[in-house]
Amino acid sequence: MKLWLAQINSLVGDLSANQALIQRQAAHAAAAHATAVLTPELSLCGYPPEDLVLNHGFKRAVEVTLKQWLDAPSTHLSWLIGFPEYRAAGLFNAAMWCDPAKTGDHKTAVATHRKHALPNYQVFDEKRYFTAGNQATVVEHQGVRLGILICEDVWVAEPAAQAVAAGAEVLVVMNASPYDRHKPEEREAIARRRVLEVRRPLVYLNSVGGQDELVFDGGSFVMDSTGAVTTRLKSFWEDGEAVEFTRTATGVEPQVGRIEPSQTPEASVYQALVLGVRDYVRKHGFKRVVLGLSGGLDSALTLAIAVDALGASAVHAVMMPSRYTHSMSVEDARAQATAMGVQFSVHSIEPMFNATLATLAPEFKNAPVDVTEENMQSRCRGVLLMAISNKTGAMVLTTGNKSEMAVGYATLYGDMAGGFAPLKDCTKLWVYRLAHHRNRLGAVIPERVLTRPPSAELRDDQKDSDSLPAYEILDPILEAYIERNESRAHIVAQGFAEDVVARVLSMVKRNEYKRRQSPPGVRVTSRAFGRDWRYPITSGYRPDAD
Repeated sequence: MKLWLAQINSLVGDLSANQALIQRQAAHAAAAHATAVLTPELSLCGYPPEDLVLNHGFKRAVEVTLKQWLDAPSTHLSWLIGFPEYRAAGLFNAAMWCDPAKTGDHKTAVATHRKHALPNYQVFDEKRYFTAGNQATVVEHQGVRLGILICEDVWVAEPAAQAVAAGAEVLVVMNASPYDRHKPEEREAIARRRVLEVRRPLVYLNSVGGQDELVFDGGSFVMDSTGAVTTRLKSFWEDGEAVEFTRTATGVEPQVGRIEPSQTPEASVYQALVLGVRDYVRKHGFKRVVLGLSGGLDSALTLAIAVDALGASAVHAVMMPSRYTHSMSVEDARAQATAMGVQFSVHSIEPMFNATLATLAPEFKNAPVDVTEENMQSRCRGVLLMAISNKTGAMVLTTGNKSEMAVGYATLYGDMAGGFAPLKDCTKLWVYRLAHHRNRLGAVIPERVLTRPPSAELRDDQKDSDSLPAYEILDPILEAYIERNESRAHIVAQGFAEDVVARVLSMVKRNEYKRRQSPPGVRVTSRAFGRDWRYPITSGYRPDAD
């Protein structure tokens, strides 16, 4: 038995394009003399389809596509296809097994597995849409009994045990498992636990690609019955591989194949950001992006990600200096833009800023200068970038990081204005780690950008530390509160000053309204702002007083 692992990048809702992806993988499978093609969870419609599955027109399109698929002449390959199954008993997250050896010249479904365990935590809302299945599904292929599972089915013990009790010799798990920086190791650990419980080899096939704020990282793998990895596919790229199983005296086991190496955390997160940007931009039909290049670290890293994702010819960097911009910022921005080969423009915001100050002078009479004037500069820059976007059709990439988003150190309708936020789930300390990683691949971020104190440059001699605790203090507090749900008292007990913790948590709470108006960004942690973070905007709770 030789199974083809089709690690594909589906586009949610594009049934015909996804079907074509699967067919292209089938050609590779046939060339490798594979006997069956395995695809990821909901491969026909993409994951997660969200409320699209509730639409009657989409339901009809799924049913028509499935009928066309099943009526088409067979390639003599068996198939495992993920799809939403509409039945009177409910809507199911399902997998269809088609075996031409049993059905003749057409791909009539032999068996359908309905996902048992429906995740309803973090980014998952499957109980909103799907009804849980409860029956084991075991099919015979080339004399081997395959137990079919779908994603969360392997994260709990019962479905695998149920499949083995029904006669499964190999577990085949279809997945759309979104990335976070701990997830690759966690997946293999969970799979190994199931393998050792049931003493059966396991195929873990994951999807790949960006879908809104989620990134699916691939990294599909096969384990033998001892939990040893015998095959691992590429992470963050479409991939395919034929995996051969042979029967031994003790059971069916996979042969050792290609094993892609594990990645460092920095390499893994960086590739997730690149893939997330590439797919968000391209799947929305944009050909170019534009971003503000300030001479600071966040925009420098964003530029590197954009170029690595889309190519230099698709990236436009715009420097927008003001009276507070240091000459070194202009120099460093120009140096990076030149090194990376992107289009580079310089447009001073001074005329716009002066005109705005003059217009508002009667309103601001006798009022002291404060953060208002700082925000006006940021909004002038937002106007310029959005105008370039409107005129050229380029998507605006914002450059803010998670630390700034958490405490509101960003300007609505200014530096928060744009289509996508690559660094939205990366704290400032992670921005430094990723920038050093990118420079190890090839020095593109000027050294001075990495070493000078971070500053928004919206007033004379401004530094981030004037408004925020040092990032070495701020970021661990934010990670404890946001990613681990820890209370103020618990964070203080870890050695942080009580007044600093109270101030940080208060800033997080009162800036919820800003985050709701920010663009989506790539999720790389276990708790990102967006669908993963659902705090109320209006709330009387005070996290600084618990």
